[in-house]
Amino acid sequence: MRLLRSTAIIASLTLISRLLGFVRDVLIANFFGAGFISDAFFTAFKLPNVFRRMFAEGAFNAAFVPLYAKRIEQDGQQSADNFASETASVLFFFVACLVIAFELTMPFSLNIIGNGLDKTVNESGITTYNLAVIYAQITMPYLLFMSMTAMFSGVLNTRGFFALAAGVPIILNLFMISALTITPIFELSQRETGYALTAAITLSGIVQMAIVYWGCLRAGVQIRPRLPRLTPGVRRLITLGVPGLISAGITQINLVVSHMIATHQEGAASWLTYADRLYQLPLGMIGIAMGVALLPALSRRLRAGDESGANTSMNRGIEIAAFLTLPAAFALFVIPSFLISGLFERGDFTADTTLQVAKALRFFALGLPAFVLIKVLTPAFFARENMRTPMYLAGLSASINVSLGLFLFWRIGFEGLALATTIAAWVNVVGLGFILLRDKNLIIDDRLRTRIPRILLASGLMGFALWAAIPFFPDLSQSHILMDLLSLIVISGIGLIVYVIAASLLQAFGWRDIRDAVSKKAQ
Repeated sequence: MRLLRSTAIIASLTLISRLLGFVRDVLIANFFGAGFISDAFFTAFKLPNVFRRMFAEGAFNAAFVPLYAKRIEQDGQQSADNFASETASVLFFFVACLVIAFELTMPFSLNIIGNGLDKTVNESGITTYNLAVIYAQITMPYLLFMSMTAMFSGVLNTRGFFALAAGVPIILNLFMISALTITPIFELSQRETGYALTAAITLSGIVQMAIVYWGCLRAGVQIRPRLPRLTPGVRRLITLGVPGLISAGITQINLVVSHMIATHQEGAASWLTYADRLYQLPLGMIGIAMGVALLPALSRRLRAGDESGANTSMNRGIEIAAFLTLPAAFALFVIPSFLISGLFERGDFTADTTLQVAKALRFFALGLPAFVLIKVLTPAFFARENMRTPMYLAGLSASINVSLGLFLFWRIGFEGLALATTIAAWVNVVGLGFILLRDKNLIIDDRLRTRIPRILLASGLMGFALWAAIPFFPDLSQSHILMDLLSLIVISGIGLIVYVIAASLLQAFGWRDIRDAVSKKAQ
């Protein structure tokens, strides 16, 4: 049960980060609401994040981790350290050039993601687009620092040191919360608060990079600076990484297009971002954590020729993902307005904003299991150095998302973008699952086959309980923030109790599984 223990470590630290992220988002919502300042800030922050996920977390880690694991298994520690050093030098050089190029061309390159932002001077004497340009120039170096952080984290994860890599995102939220807490002391305007936030983002990237590099040194990994060279190992990394880059790039372009479409309706980009924050909590805790834990586990088993063990890991990964994701999806679908109003509805975040965000969140909730399953299924391809299949399916998914998103945006409004994203994700999951089953790289075992329906039924019972309980709670928008949080805790507790009881009675999980997972003897 080592996979469950690793996932639990990553998920627990991710939970802390996401809870701090909620505190950060509550403060942002209170300061900015959903208007031109928030649109400018979220657009500027999304730009480095899009490329970070493409070049670092997406293509890079998918290609780097299996190759690094192979070096450790076949050639030893010194060879692996040399490969990591070579990779770090090339990655730093490439991303640094990319950041410089963006900084020099930002007034034009921001059109990639913010083409729909208002370019006319508003009552504050500024344009939303120009403000986003300044914010983006401040945040862009974050891409470089987080790319290096992703690489050092990949090294730690491959060696089984998950905690430090999973915990460093907490730094970003602490920096942003500090900026939002300090700025009222200096009586800064909304625009000036945006400057403080963007500076905090970049500074947090420096600290995160330093922490994981220190972690590598403590783990005995010797990564030394050197001149970038295209060694055979780096060439192999690039060969494997290009399909991964295209795959991640298609996915991120997909998100960029959705955001760009949303900017054509004032406030829509912010509404989608707030909805994204809520469904990203379970996605980050479960999907990303599972993917991070699965890739090195599968790589090690396949290198050792243990196909049966790899298949067992995949089955348990899907089971754990379903057990944790399905109840979250039901909750987000059944009580979105209650959750949003309790978390965000105060200050400049109005009841109408809650209504708009809830529209998008319901559609994202329908796609949450698919978003998580993509993170669980793709490591089965990456561990076998098969980057092309996920690339083709990501391309198909993206084309569906963009075309359907455009159609639905003009037909039903901005929430159509969320629906299109959900439909595209399920198409991707069906494709990944079909190919894995066809090639017998995934064989569904009896345990998974019997537990999935039980988990689904237990989640449905929990969703019904939440729906029935909501009328007994007060209107959160009219109460104090502490009462709001207490109500959210109580409703979450009700959902958890109902789900655990239902899942236990239906035998959707075994208490022995949990005992084995927390045991230090778990393997």
